[in-house]
Amino acid sequence: MRLHSHFHAFAHGEGPRGPESGSFGMFRRHGRMGGRQRMFEQGDLRFVVLKLVSEKPSHGYEIIKAIEDRLGGAYAPSPGVIYPTLTLLEEMGAIRVQETDGPRKLYAITAEGEELLRQNQTAIEAIFGRMADINARHGGGPAPQILRATENLRTALRLRLARGPLSAEQIAEVASILDAAAKAVETS
Repeated sequence: MRLHSHFHAFAHGEGPRGPESGSFGMFRRHGRMGGRQRMFEQGDLRFVVLKLVSEKPSHGYEIIKAIEDRLGGAYAPSPGVIYPTLTLLEEMGAIRVQETDGPRKLYAITAEGEELLRQNQTAIEAIFGRMADINARHGGGPAPQILRATENLRTALRLRLARGPLSAEQIAEVASILDAAAKAVETS
């Protein structure tokens, strides 16, 4: 009966420890998290992940990027949200880990997952419709690749500065690299 209880929780938007536990209630449009509006309603992210895995077996990172792309860069779920969702879907029997050569897990949909998609087709179409609307509204904004690259630069700089103090020579080198990048962006 464990599988049934997972399906019941999934269908009613609950995490493994009840309503809004874990990461599963974190993306409702109503309410706040960190001062920002939630991108997904309760339970929507699980359907999004399941649908994406049904389209193409994927790693967690690929799913994050696919969601970001479908939302025009307006939102990218964190690994701390995607991986627990993948684990829950796997425990439910909706997806399975497919053998891979590398250390990353490649997730594929199962027959149970296909059945969940069929049972919830109308809701899933509505979710992806909202995602397409968000993508259209953010089409004039920065491309997801630019947002990702900017965040990569910010993270690299933060990590380097956290390793310890920079010498005067290192400071000059980093400043020169950043100035050159800024100039290249300006003239592109």
